[in-house]
Amino acid sequence: MSALTVDPGPTDGYGWEDLVRLREEMEWPEGCKVEIIEGIITVSPPASSDHNNIADDIQRLLYTVIPRSWGIFQTQGVAVPGRQGIYIPDLAVMPKEALATARTDIPAGVAELVVEITSRTNAGQDRISKPAGYAQAGVPLYLLVDAWAPGGPTVTLFGEPKGDVYRVLQAGKFGDPVRLPEPFDVVIDTGVFVVG
Repeated sequence: MSALTVDPGPTDGYGWEDLVRLREEMEWPEGCKVEIIEGIITVSPPASSDHNNIADDIQRLLYTVIPRSWGIFQTQGVAVPGRQGIYIPDLAVMPKEALATARTDIPAGVAELVVEITSRTNAGQDRISKPAGYAQAGVPLYLLVDAWAPGGPTVTLFGEPKGDVYRVLQAGKFGDPVRLPEPFDVVIDTGVFVVG
């Protein structure tokens, strides 16, 4: 199954609140990720085993360095209304207290780090649309694990957001270590990442 989009189009009279309501109230296929990316509702199939294993490897490592008051979430929606978006990052590291006050989706800027792991169906969004949204929201660090990069699997760490643009802090291929700066100060061994 590939990602599907629901684009009501500007002539249908749907505004931001309508898109959010539609996302929340419609029945979507079980296990799918339902996001709003640049004003379009996107429904993606469940992640592959390789995808989930990469998320697990990163999550286990991050738990060794984050404070107890932070959490790592795989299904938390983060709102980027300035780019007409509600994203569900593969991993979002943020203070747990942010979830205590939120009804559902929380402002993306609350996250200290977001991680997106590309799938064949969403690679373009993870490379272009989402980094612009995360940067605009002020997320300090964005880690893109791109198993489907044209030249082979890559890992790119973005930081220092300004407007809707990040600076590339580090880029390499699977197998190259990636150092997350403070407040994490940890090296990710990307050599353990498997793509089938």
